[in-house]
Amino acid sequence: MMTTLPTRRDEAWRYSDIDAIAAAWPLPAPESIVVPAGGDFKRAIVQDAGAIHQVEMSIGKGATAALHVLNIGGAYGRIDLNITLHEGADFTLGAAQIGGGEQNLEIITTVTHAEPGATSRQVVRSVLGDTATGTYLGKVAVARDAQQTDSEQDVKAMLLDRSATANAKPELEIFADDVKCAHGCAIGELDPMALYYLQSRGMPPGEAKKLMLQAFVAGVFDGADDEVRLQELALAKLGELV
Repeated sequence: MMTTLPTRRDEAWRYSDIDAIAAAWPLPAPESIVVPAGGDFKRAIVQDAGAIHQVEMSIGKGATAALHVLNIGGAYGRIDLNITLHEGADFTLGAAQIGGGEQNLEIITTVTHAEPGATSRQVVRSVLGDTATGTYLGKVAVARDAQQTDSEQDVKAMLLDRSATANAKPELEIFADDVKCAHGCAIGELDPMALYYLQSRGMPPGEAKKLMLQAFVAGVFDGADDEVRLQELALAKLGELV
């Protein structure tokens, strides 16, 4: 837990709204979640009011945990996840952040493979319009004895306006030699030819954009306990941007 106010010199806070953090300082202690050995845990986190959520999770031997995150609200919203996997544990993150206006939205993850045979998969999608900023900083750390780790990060951002900003930094820190780790990152714009095709079939421009954006974030919430609600909230926010 940090005891001093962060600055942009701190890597995890480089793109943050420091004034908003100062107004909320001191931050409460992170939520602590312990998934016992062999357990199965699911949680949906919706940030829709401008808040800073911090979660520390320990996933026990052979346990499974999944977090589904939607970051959409307030001038500044941050979700900070610190996950530790023990032997044979499995962690899944499906996350979307959707912002417009002058919003600053962040998803920060540190996933530590502390013991052998654990798996993790992170899928993050950002949709940003106007002058909004969306940031994903994701570190996967593999300990020296955490052989047979299998980890993947899949990060994509869609900019609806050239004035919007997406920051993405998937990061691997590996001290074991028998691992399978991969990350992919892409930032782009809506395909103009696909938009033209939909509009040529009679679909209004706004509906065409909304349909394409819905497809872009599709799958992020698969398997969530509150899947329908998450999809409805995401679709409503997308509708505000187009």
